[in-house]
Amino acid sequence: MIMQKITQPIDRATLLEQANKMIREHEDYIAGMVATDVEQKNGVLVFRGEYFMDEQGLPTAKTTAVFNMFKYLAHQLSEKYHLLP
Repeated sequence: MIMQKITQPIDRATLLEQANKMIREHEDYIAGMVATDVEQKNGVLVFRGEYFMDEQGLPTAKTTAVFNMFKYLAHQLSEKYHLLP
């Protein structure tokens, strides 16, 4: 029998508030790094925000840091919460 983790329901605004607090408190925080949206795909919370692309729309060193931060949020928060419809 497969045990499914039980997660708590949370609304988008509250989740983004918590995610942005985690971002600001993280040792890899960069000024301007912020999660502006979140959606749930197959039980995983997917965060979006400013990716610090250059003028040509190409990634910069900051882009990798943002990607890693959003991945960190997905791992940490998907285990605890699911978005309310």
